[in-house]
Amino acid sequence: MSRMDLDMRRVRYFVAVAEECSFVRAASRLYMTQPALSRQIRALEEDLDVVLFLRDRQGTVLTRAGHQLLEDARPLLAMSQGVQQRVRTANRELNHFAIGFMPGIVVTPIVREFATMAPQLDIEVVHTSISDQVDFLIDGRVDVCYVRLPLPEGMFEVVPLFPEPRVVALSSTHPLAESKAVHVEDLRDVTLLQHPQDVPEWRGRLPREPLAPQPHAGRFPVTIEECLEGVASGTGCYVMPAGMAGFYRRDDVAYLTLEGVAPRMVALAYSRHRTMPELNQFAELSRRMLGPGPD
Repeated sequence: MSRMDLDMRRVRYFVAVAEECSFVRAASRLYMTQPALSRQIRALEEDLDVVLFLRDRQGTVLTRAGHQLLEDARPLLAMSQGVQQRVRTANRELNHFAIGFMPGIVVTPIVREFATMAPQLDIEVVHTSISDQVDFLIDGRVDVCYVRLPLPEGMFEVVPLFPEPRVVALSSTHPLAESKAVHVEDLRDVTLLQHPQDVPEWRGRLPREPLAPQPHAGRFPVTIEECLEGVASGTGCYVMPAGMAGFYRRDDVAYLTLEGVAPRMVALAYSRHRTMPELNQFAELSRRMLGPGPD
């Protein structure tokens, strides 16, 4: 095999070992023997001419090259699975059209109008979240998706629609909870319960330990629901798009307009490799109904 080729099966094996930090656990998860798995990983290392794992007293750890491959491998595997799913879908459901949406973005009028414009389509509306909006597009579960930017560059056609202001979630017992708005500078004594790259303007406290790079690793909140539990308990605050506040409303959390931070752009996205004519039709409808309108 050319070193320019990647065996997707071996890439899948690599991800399992990286996630389990153990050849033994990964072999059990993949229903194969540990020696067979080791041979496949060695073959992948030979294909790439790098070392992907080191073994020490703490177990199996990724090298720098391994970390880079893991970063690239997950979307690569998802895209490969998405190709298979879309091919099967194209063969089985010629008129299926799936629209992804997330809390705070009202799409019912657009979906209703589009159904009138394209009666030949079997339209499905699928709920997503900020954390998995890209996954739904890559693996083919949706044809188009309303998203909040940014997205990975180069993968999608993106139609910007409107900027959405952001709010900060604070415990209802916090001294600022009765305020309607607060400036980001007023929160310097509050801990931010999310990755600081989500709020570049943040100058307040950060967790004592960095947010874990691996999904579900470490002790810090991962999902919005977990973050809001931390907010309600008084551990810190969470910054989110304003449209989501109503969806996650609860008595022990107060949402305040957050000044001094940039809004998040709401957009429509779809794979730039798709040729389905209804994609452009839906994009134009979304731009007309949600976009800024004529100057």
